Amino acid sequence: MKKLIFFASLAILITGCTQEQQNKIGRSIQNFTGVDGVVDIFSGGKRVMRFLKVDKLTTAHGTDDNLPRPYRFGYGYLDKNFNYKVDEDEKKKLYFEVTNYETYVFYENPLK
Repeated sequence: MKKLIFFASLAILITGCTQEQQNKIGRSIQNFTGVDGVVDIFSGGKRVMRFLKVDKLTTAHGTDDNLPRPYRFGYGYLDKNFNYKVDEDEKKKLYFEVTNYETYVFYENPLK
């Protein structure tokens, strides 16, 4: 009964928040639990790279002016053979950047 009251109170509290506040809460939970994200990068209409186990993409900001830069960065495993799995030769986590001028898609791993 206590759990039911807790979750009902939590649901009422969340529905009273604005959409942006709800998004921030959701991102906080994802940052804590982690996301098995995938980033596909396209060039000329073809997928050219895929990164696995990406927690999030972060917008870069300038050191001195703190203004957003025209790219995002993240960390993930390069999926060389596009099979949605980190194979033996893909065990090193890499830093990567995608610019605002590239076509990329960030989504949760469908094989999770």
